[in-house]
Formats: sequence, structure tokens, C-alpha cells
Amino acid sequence: MLGPMRAWRDGGRLALGPVRQQAVLAALALRPGLLVSREQLLDGVWGESPPQSGRKVLPSYVYGLRQTLDESGTAPADSLIRGERGGYRLVVDGIRLDVAELAERVDEAQRAKASGDPVTAADRLSAALALFDGEPLAGLPGPYADAERQRLLARLRTVRLERLECLVLTGRFADALDELAALSAADPADESLVALRMRALYGSERQAEALGVYQDMCGRLREELGVDPGDELRRVHEAVLRRDDERLLGPAAAHTTHLPGAAQRVSSPLRAVNDLPGDSGRLIGRDRELAQLIAPAAPGSVSVVTVDGTAGVGKTALVVRAARELSGHHPDGCLFVDLHAHSAQRRQAPERALQRLLRSLGAASGELPGDLEELTAAWRAATSPLRLLLVLDDALDADQVRPLLPAGAGSRVLVAGRRRLAELDADRRVTLEPLESGDAVSLLTHLIGAERASGEPEATRQLAGLCDGLPLALRIAGSRLQNRHSWTVEHLVGRMAGDEHRLGELSVGDRSVEAAFRLSYDQLTPGQQRGFRALGVAPTVEFDVLTVAAVLDAPPRDTERVLESLVDTSLLQEPRPGRYRLHDLVRVHARRVAEAVPAEAAAARRAAYRLFLDAGRITSDWGRTGFPTGPRPSVGPFGTWQDAEAWLDAAGGELPDVVAHAAAHGETDFACWIAEALCDYFVRQGRYQEGRTALETALAQVDEAGDPRMSQALRNCLGYTCVHQRRYAQARACFMEALEIGRRAPDPYEKARSLTGLGALDLSLGDGDGALRHAAAGAELAERLGSDWVASMALVILGLTHYFGRRDEEALACFADARTHAERDGRPRMLGRPLSCAADVHLRLGDHGEARRVLRRAVGLVEQAGDVFLCARSLTRLGTVEQAEGDPDAAVALHHQALRQHALLSPLTEPSYDWLEMDIRSRLGHAYLATGRVHEARQQFQHVLAVHAAHAHGGGRAGGF
Repeated sequence: MLGPMRAWRDGGRLALGPVRQQAVLAALALRPGLLVSREQLLDGVWGESPPQSGRKVLPSYVYGLRQTLDESGTAPADSLIRGERGGYRLVVDGIRLDVAELAERVDEAQRAKASGDPVTAADRLSAALALFDGEPLAGLPGPYADAERQRLLARLRTVRLERLECLVLTGRFADALDELAALSAADPADESLVALRMRALYGSERQAEALGVYQDMCGRLREELGVDPGDELRRVHEAVLRRDDERLLGPAAAHTTHLPGAAQRVSSPLRAVNDLPGDSGRLIGRDRELAQLIAPAAPGSVSVVTVDGTAGVGKTALVVRAARELSGHHPDGCLFVDLHAHSAQRRQAPERALQRLLRSLGAASGELPGDLEELTAAWRAATSPLRLLLVLDDALDADQVRPLLPAGAGSRVLVAGRRRLAELDADRRVTLEPLESGDAVSLLTHLIGAERASGEPEATRQLAGLCDGLPLALRIAGSRLQNRHSWTVEHLVGRMAGDEHRLGELSVGDRSVEAAFRLSYDQLTPGQQRGFRALGVAPTVEFDVLTVAAVLDAPPRDTERVLESLVDTSLLQEPRPGRYRLHDLVRVHARRVAEAVPAEAAAARRAAYRLFLDAGRITSDWGRTGFPTGPRPSVGPFGTWQDAEAWLDAAGGELPDVVAHAAAHGETDFACWIAEALCDYFVRQGRYQEGRTALETALAQVDEAGDPRMSQALRNCLGYTCVHQRRYAQARACFMEALEIGRRAPDPYEKARSLTGLGALDLSLGDGDGALRHAAAGAELAERLGSDWVASMALVILGLTHYFGRRDEEALACFADARTHAERDGRPRMLGRPLSCAADVHLRLGDHGEARRVLRRAVGLVEQAGDVFLCARSLTRLGTVEQAEGDPDAAVALHHQALRQHALLSPLTEPSYDWLEMDIRSRLGHAYLATGRVHEARQQFQHVLAVHAAHAHGGGRAGGF
């Protein structure tokens, strides 16, 4: 990819197909091992000009890539490109990517350079540059390739600059100047190139020429851009004036005298001092972070490393341990300053901190200036000849830190704080997360003793979980148990049950988890505080910008800024782009501060519930008439049903929790409405258990609902789910209960749904008379009410009943009427179902032309809707049409395409999985026979028998209602 898109296997070049197919491969390869959604691929490759066929173009490109990249005979499940729900993933095992090799060589170079070996670093960087072969991703179309091309070109520039610096550090000044001349001609305003050129000239004993280059650059910048040189170029200029060999040419050059009058570094400190606090005890679970803090720094520079994390996560303990391990490398002094950003004490101003630091070094006596600029100058002058280690704890922002940075080469600064100091230049940034479960248990075991922990292993694990892996919480809990020998671990776990007690138990003496969180909250701006309270009412653990925007009644862009600012304060996590969550204990605190403003909290919760309700109703195929009571979907963030469905997909398995959240907070109507709205979504995705959980949670509260329709509606929804699960006895009980309730409190819409549901149930059980009776009554009532979805489903059930009774004309009439109702709402799945069913009738009547027409339309519709089952069903019937029309080869191809669709289904969530496979393979076997391929036909029929023997199968899907 570091040139034209190319691939090889066993030394042989592979043909990757058209450029857009190559662009699809690049989009997968540059996200190795990650699931890339179809929407991401379409947007990345086609941008604002998507193909007319939409998503349908992607499988053809993926198929072409699989044919090229996979070994012959590789099954889709073992392909290098794996199809998963919603997208594709490139499996990187056994694949070498030039971008990965580039990263490895650059990483090797940086390690070599950091260890003081610029010669090896230059060699590794040269090898990295050799990987480039012209412009990266040359000729590939699409916005994703364009963005990645620019990123890789920027990486190329960085590698070139790093290599040139290594040439300077190894004394290869002439080589560096030759290459710099060509690069500078192409970009004369690049200050990084000018700085390197000045250093190379200085190393070639051409100091005056180096100064002249600086003056020329100053003139060009002022004349063309109206600006002065940046900090780095000015520092290089000052170093040339001072003849600072170590700054310009590296530590090795500092011990040589190749420049006349080379200055000698002053190495004696004013007064060696070590005021690091005592080590706080055993550090558990922080090996990786500690290694990052003590890793070698670039020689000759002042290294700054920041550590951020939420309150109580152990930042101070980590930086103090790192400082103690580094202290031997900093003989001129190890200093510690608590800046009190989040403390009951007064915050430490930079002026006061500088006065203390200067006195600690013995660099000042008597009265010190109070002006920040004068103090900063004095501090830099005092520290310029020193190699210091400085720890700045509990820092608030970059403005508090910058004046305290020492000037001496080789000094190191460790900065700890709750906020991410993005404005501060740092060599490394470490974000500290709560301990993993095993490490949390280890710390708790260390605190309470191995004997006590091993005697109650389950309670110890529960207590570690209740402490959310937060070291402060674990130490407080451990301290309470240390001081209460009569308490068991299980007793403390019981005391912490429930959010209302959890934080209260995590307090001992002057240490309190809640107090630590409160100090963080008090430091927030009013807008951030309101945003944090909004997170406390979120009905899911993980959420996105839209959820919080709805709660705040604010534009998404403004909301995102608030959320990102809370991430920077370490109160909020962003586990993946666009998705946020709170640590468990922080969430408890957020709920408490939210409930302190009850009117705001209640309105915020209802706004969140409304968003989920709108998404469920917009996504549902039941359409505009499918939800006759409750709020109508507002004009909000969901432009289409696809947008709403994608948003619900992102919520994952937390959707039933929204129903439980509403029920727990007394919002029974919202709990019922949301459970009903999500029913069709869950059934379509085969997520029956989640749908049942949501419905049963709402049903338990339905007597408290203000909407009388809900008592029948939720039972109908549960029956609908049970029909798809083939839990027929429970489905019948639900429908009959709904009808019985309807006799006491009539609701014609719910009656139509109950009757249609019973029709679907009778059809599934082979009771044709019952199916005709119930479905006909449901269809008549739904048509009178104008309920298109129920009418369409009832007519499909009637059509299937007539089809199984060999009443073909009646079946076609029902399917035609069903299609008419479906067209009013325009949902592709609703249109595709009667078309696919009608094709069976046309096939039996020998009308192959009409069967082909309706099946092709059905395939296009159900592919658009993402209904894998209906797509496979329609494709295999289209194969039967092709065979009947004398093209068995085309039939074989279509049946195989149907099998590929079938492979995307799960036998755990699709009750008709086995029936569909047997249907497809039976048709495929007959197609093989028509081509004379008897062996392949026998294999298919044997496979059908094997599936039949392993699992008893019933009829096909009734289609739902």
C-alpha cells in the first residue's frame, strides 16, 4: 500500500481487480482485524456518489477479492475476508502488510535512538524509507483512500526528518546537507528542515552559514506570512549562538572539541536534594504503565510524561514509584510539588511553586521576586546546567505546569492529574484505568491477608467488583476490614449492596471516594456540571452523543464538545470513537448529583426514553399506523429507518435495560411503549431473548400504565415473539389473554393483531381451517381500521394457507392485496415478503417469467432491508426458475449464493435454519442432476438427510404478523 495497491502470494503477483475493488481491500487492510461496516465501506470508497445498487455492490467486490486472496476451496468462514453482521473483517494471521512493517522498522529506529544508538536508528529508518514506492495508495478512489494517502505521506515526511536527524547525530553532515538541499527546495518554509540544516552546517564547522540560514528564514516568514520563527527553530538558533554541542549534535558530540571554543557543560548542582514522598506500598497491576514512565528518554532533551486518570485511580502512587526508580539517573536533584488542583487546600499557584523549588535547590536566598516571568527566568537559569527529576502531582492545566519545567538537558518531568493536559507538549501520555478484576482481587488480598481472602473467595471477588477496581476504594474497603476483625468480607459486601449505600461505605477517616469525586465535579464549569448530571440519568451503561444531546436538549456538536471535555477531566471514558461510558463508581456519583436536582433529572430521563421510543417506532416495519397510542416520533436525529436501526444496533445488548430503567423510575408508560416499539426490531434480528426480557419487564408493571392499550399490546407482542421462536403453546396463551382483556376493554386494533397472530400460529401448526378463520377476521378488521401492516401480514398468512391448500388463484389474490398494503408504508421487507411467497404460486403454475420477475424484485427489496432469511429463500427459488427455463448452470450459481446467505444466519436465533438449508440443498441437488453432475447431486441429498436426521424440522416461517 506504500505505492500502488499490490499483493503477492508465494512470490507471485496477484491481480486485485478494478480500482474500486482495490479501494475496498485498502479500507479493510488499513483496519486490520477490525470489523468495517458496510456503511463505512460505501462512504469510504464512493463518498457522496454511492452506487445506484447501494450495498449490493459490496458482496460482488468482496467475492472477487476472496477469489484472488484465498487458497482454492476456502470456505467463507475461513476466508481472509470474513463477513460478519453488518460488515467485513480482514483476518491478518499469515498476512504481511507493508504499513505494519513500516511501523515495526520505525519503532525499532526510535528504540535504538532512545538508547543512544543513532547509527542503528539511521539504518532502520533507511529500511523504512525503502518500503515506499511512489505515492501511497496510488490511483485508488474515494475519500478514505485520499485521507489515508495524506496520512501516509505525512508519515513519509516524518521518517525522512527522523533519518536526517540521525545522520546529524552520527556526524554524517555532508550526507544530511545533500538530502536537505533537495527537500528544502520543495518546501522552503518548512522550519523543521531549516533547523536540521542549521545543525548540519554547525556540525560542518559552518556556524556563520547556519546563522545566515536562520536570518534568511526569519525574513521569509515575516515577508510571506507575517510571523516569527517557532520555538524549536529559535532554540536551535540560541544553541548555535551558545555553541551548545549537546543540544545540536547529541551527547556524544558534547565530549569532543572539534569546534573551536566548544563550551563545557556545567555539571555541579547548586545543592543535590531529594524530597520525593515515601513509597505508598505495593504497586499491583501497573507494570505496563510503570515501564512507560521509566522508559529511556531522548538524550539531550527535557522529557515530559503525563499521567491522567479519574480520582482514586492511583496516579500519585505510580509517579512516585517511577520517580524512585529513575532517581539514580538524576544526581542533581529529585523534586516533588503537589499543585493541589483537587484538594481542600488552596491551589498552588505557579509563582508559589517556583519560589519553593528555587529555595529547595539553594538557588535563592532572601526575598524572591513575585512576578511569574522573573521567577520563570530565574528557575530556567538555575536549572540549565542540571539534570533534574521533577514530579508535579495533581496538576490542573498546562498553564500551571509550563513555568515549572526545568531547562537542563536530560531532565525529566512526571506530571499527574485528573485532566488530560492536551495543551502541554509531552513525550508520552499515560491514561490510568481502574485495575482489572484479577489485579483488584490481588490488591484486596494483599490488604486483608491471604488467609481471610482465601476463606471467602467469592465475596472477595464481589467486593473488588463493587470497588470498580479503583485503588482508593479498594484500600478504603481493605482498611475497614483491617480495623473490624469481626466483620466478614461478605458482611461488607452486603452493606455496599445498592447504589444508595455503595459510596457511603467507601469512607474511612479523612479518605472518601465520594469526596474525591465531588472535588472533580466542583472543578467543572456549569455547562460541564449539567452534562455530568445528564450522564447520571442515562438509561444505558454506554451511550453516544445523540442520547446526551436529547437529555440536554442541545445540538449534537455542542454536546460532543461537553462530552470530550469530560473525557479530558477523566470523569468519562471513550472506549471507542463516539461511544462513552462512566466507571461504575463514577456513575453512582453522577446519579446522586443528578437526583439532587429532581425536576431536571425527571425531564432528562423522559427525554432519553423518548429518543429510544422514537428509534424503535421508526425502525419497526409496523409503520405509521402500527402504534396508535403514545407519542408520535418527533422530527429528530433519525432521517430514515436505516438511521434509527443503525443507532439501535450500536446500543447492543443494553436495550432491555432501557425498559427496566423506565420501569424502575416509575415511567411505566414509557417502559411499555419502548418494549412494544422494540419488539419487531428484536424479532427481525433473531434477538428473541432480549425482546422477551423487555416485554416481560414491562408486563410486570402494565397495570400501572396510563395507556389502556398496553395490557393487550404487550401480550400480542410476546405472542408474536413466541411464534417466531416456535413456542406455540405460550404464543396461543398470550393471544387468548389479549382477546379476553379486549372483551372487557375493547380495542379493535389489538383485536386485529391477536386474530392475525392466531392465524400465523394455526398456519405454523398445519391447521388450515383455523388459519383461514383467524387471518380472514384479522385482515377484515385491519383493513377497516386502516392498519396496513396488520392487514398485509394477515393477507400473507391467508395467501400461504390457500397455497398449501392448492388454491392458487386465491393465494395470488391475497398476496397481491398484501403487496398493496405494504406499498403504502414502502418498507422493503414488507414488500419483499408477499413477492417471494407469490413466486411459489407462479412456479407451481409454470409461469416462470412472472416468477422470475417477482423474485428479482423481492431479492432487491430484502437485500435492501438486510433480511438474510428472505434473501436466501428468494435466491434459491430464483435458481429453480432458471433450471426450469433450461439454464441449470445459472441455477447452481444462484443456489450457492443462497447457501452463502444461509451461512450468515445462526441456528441459535433462526428456528427455520435447518428447514431453509434442506430446501436450498434439495433444489441444488436437482440442479446438479440437470447438469449431469450426479456425484455432486448425491452429496447434496445426503447432506439433506443428515440435517433431517440430526434435527426434526417443521414448516417454513409463517412470516410474522
